[in-house]
Amino acid sequence: MLLKAAINGGRPTEEHSAVPRTTEQIVAASLAAIDAGADVVHAHVITDDGEQTIRPDAVGAWVRAMRAADPSVVIGTTTGLWTVSSHEERMAQVAAWPADALPDFASVAFCEEGAAEAAELVLERGMILESAVWSMDDVPALLASPTLHRNVRVLIEPETEDPRLAVAQCREIAAVLREAGVTAPILYHGYDETVWPVVEAAIEDGCETRIGFEDGVTLPDGSALRDNADLVRAVRELERR
Repeated sequence: MLLKAAINGGRPTEEHSAVPRTTEQIVAASLAAIDAGADVVHAHVITDDGEQTIRPDAVGAWVRAMRAADPSVVIGTTTGLWTVSSHEERMAQVAAWPADALPDFASVAFCEEGAAEAAELVLERGMILESAVWSMDDVPALLASPTLHRNVRVLIEPETEDPRLAVAQCREIAAVLREAGVTAPILYHGYDETVWPVVEAAIEDGCETRIGFEDGVTLPDGSALRDNADLVRAVRELERR
């Protein structure tokens, strides 16, 4: 089962002191997550002011630091609209990501304006594409996108805080995607209260999944943890069981 480590996202250090924020911390956390059993790493670049960014200089600096530390680690980042003021700005920034320092893959959320265009740009730039849906409302846009069958995976990210509903939504959306002819691997992941039920459902359903501080800050039994690597090890232990 492919396991993605989502090592920071927008999680503040007030919620866990070990959330990686600086480039050096992101690199170290990425390497530790891979050593613990993750297959790929998804990271958000953070500015000195603590904001998520997709600015070309910041993305390039992070990618170069990761490549210098270990060029074999497969890394990806977001193209989220929350990092910019408009879809036009997103397109301009992704188009300007340095050609010699591109992430391996980039994520596009199909709940957002201009998602299909952003997905095409990711592929045009030579990166691997993964597309995300947050609810059934996003599925028509994904299915209509010209890049549908060029995704390395499709992410299902239910927004509900109800664990049972989150699992049900993952399975319902996955069934619709399969019926529509989507053959790419499907990845389920939750957030906070839904993290572990969704991870367990992914394992049961033979799907991919992800874990990391972006998604949650406790272990399956609710106990505290030290870092992203602890979360990765916990998923692999669930998988073994």
